[in-house]
Amino acid sequence: MLIISGAGIITVAGLFAVAWAMTPIPDSTQKQATAQGSVIYYRDGKSVLARQGVNRKNVTLDTVPTHVRDAVIAAENRSFYTDNGVSVKDTARAVWSTVSGQQLQGGSTITQQMVRNYYSGLSQERSIMRKFKEILISLKVDQSKSKDWVLEQYLNTIYYGRGANGVQAAAQAYFGKDVGKLSISEGAYLAAVIQQPSRFAAPAGADLDAAKARWQSVVDAMAQTGALTADQARQQVFPTLIKPKNVFELKGQGQVMVDQVKEELNRRGYTDEEINTGGLKIVTTFDKKLMAAAQRAVTSIMPADTPKKVRTGLAAVDPTTGEVVAFYGGGKPGQSWDNAFKAKVQAGSTFKAYTLAAALENGVKLSDRFDGNSPMRVASTPIKNSGGASYGQVSLLRATQSSVNTAYVAIGQQIGLDKVVKTAEDAGIPAEQLGPHASAATLPLGVASISAVQNASGFGTFANGGVHVEAHVVKSVTDAEGKKETIKPVTATVVSKQAAADTTYALEQVVRGGTGTAARLWDRPVAGKTGTTDASASAWFTGYTPQLSTAVNLFRDDNKTVVVGGSEQYGGSLPAQIWRSFMSEAMEGKPVMEFPEPSDYGYSYSTPQEDQNTDEGDGLSDDFFDDEGDDDWDSDTTETTPIVPDPEQDQGGGQGQGQDTGQDQDQGGGQDQGHGQGQDQDQGQGGDESESTPAVQDTQSTPSG
Repeated sequence: MLIISGAGIITVAGLFAVAWAMTPIPDSTQKQATAQGSVIYYRDGKSVLARQGVNRKNVTLDTVPTHVRDAVIAAENRSFYTDNGVSVKDTARAVWSTVSGQQLQGGSTITQQMVRNYYSGLSQERSIMRKFKEILISLKVDQSKSKDWVLEQYLNTIYYGRGANGVQAAAQAYFGKDVGKLSISEGAYLAAVIQQPSRFAAPAGADLDAAKARWQSVVDAMAQTGALTADQARQQVFPTLIKPKNVFELKGQGQVMVDQVKEELNRRGYTDEEINTGGLKIVTTFDKKLMAAAQRAVTSIMPADTPKKVRTGLAAVDPTTGEVVAFYGGGKPGQSWDNAFKAKVQAGSTFKAYTLAAALENGVKLSDRFDGNSPMRVASTPIKNSGGASYGQVSLLRATQSSVNTAYVAIGQQIGLDKVVKTAEDAGIPAEQLGPHASAATLPLGVASISAVQNASGFGTFANGGVHVEAHVVKSVTDAEGKKETIKPVTATVVSKQAAADTTYALEQVVRGGTGTAARLWDRPVAGKTGTTDASASAWFTGYTPQLSTAVNLFRDDNKTVVVGGSEQYGGSLPAQIWRSFMSEAMEGKPVMEFPEPSDYGYSYSTPQEDQNTDEGDGLSDDFFDDEGDDDWDSDTTETTPIVPDPEQDQGGGQGQGQDTGQDQDQGGGQDQGHGQGQDQDQGQGGDESESTPAVQDTQSTPSG
């Protein structure tokens, strides 16, 4: 018998030795065990915008208070610092439970739990082989790793309920604070949760009684292990838990911000897996206060009875950095696309700014004159001014101020449409949006569709001395190891500094005494341009100060006339008012900066009215304080007095001629209008429609105003 017993022992020992040799510590970890969710911040790098992926933030052991560590050890494995990583007694009980088919009980040490949750190759299945493998690896880990290392991995991998993985995420989920600030009572509760995380996540009734009992047992255990004195244990009070919340829930414009951030990160080479599990710290360009200001500007100006199909987009870009600091993309819950980034609508006469800059870059002066009579015909395309008004020979400056269509078509023909396209493309308007209209005589009038962000970014070129800085929404990305990448946007010189200065001067006159007077800021200079497409299918105001460029548009998702409060809308009406509301708040407290001086003040002969209205000192017209729109010009000055009808009077709009409210309206012959999902549609060339892409109607008309 002794021989047989001895042989049996030797055999078991031999088998154990073979198993020991054949069971190495895995060289890889479970992805979910080490994955850290990324945190997206506003531009201050402190205010959390959103969290992505796994709710885990790894921390080093020295940042976890001693009393929190002691609570976990007292609750889960009192012999942690003295055992060899395995409890023979408790493991035997667990094995018997598995063999007998009874409910699997506890019995795993902290080391065993860590091994099971941390290393790859170990599942959660209930089997003798898995348990035996777990024991072998635990013994090896105990021999090769320090106890502190094991405890750190355990605290970072264990699930605590409320969607929180790891002790740092748990501290935030249950108490709204970092783990380093947890009290003894709070630390004891987190230790208590480990046993039944789902039940104790938000306990009520009987579950709350059970949670309190479990918490008390942890406090008592801490006293028994010497982690607390008897007096300290008696002084502990059950902690107050904060209300559970979904850390991934996004409100307001949050989802749009996150979508744009993720799309940009993808373009810059970051995979979705890296974003969701890489523990990245992503700092965006979005200013929390300006985001709120953008929403206030829209909701305070737009009437409560605004039709549901009317949409408003706003985007604000820092001209010197290209950072999109604020936007308003719409307020509809569950909206799958936004009005600022993805929705693209005809630019209308805001596009004249790019034609203006192209002309000035190619030798045209503000005082150079062009045919402003209406109608004109280019090939078979009839071009009309707002209300059919004729201006005679009009300077480039006046053509800009009064948004004279025929003059701008003539400018495009003179300098070449290819130069207009190049200027717009260099200023950030994608080639694919310009291409379908590159040879159209009406290109300078804004038949191409663009987004609010693109237009704000493009106008920012002129505020930045002719240099365009790529619009972007990510400032920096720091990985889990602390390596930081600061985003460096692409820059391009679009026009010379002087051409940019002259462009700005002309656009200043639009706000001072032209179609954009509703956008004036009383404490600082503003340059901008209105835009209204035929039948007011879209209306724009895009403008800037030296520090900030902002675009506002109104449109309908069915391409019908934008009517709000019973009135047809133009760029100089609600869009300009929203722009002024937002910019007034955005510029509050900012230093007043002046635009550079132009090379040409836009006139080549002198009359009393011409001198007055282009005065170098202030550039203001007689009716600078008249919010109704354009100024009155002397009838003796052929440049500035339209031949009947008066463009600032309401004119009938039959047959696609449109209307003018005295703010802005002009016309010609475009066919393009695109909305939603970033899709640019042209009915004349076969656009498509879907639920997320508003219908488009071809009116054979041209954007105006």
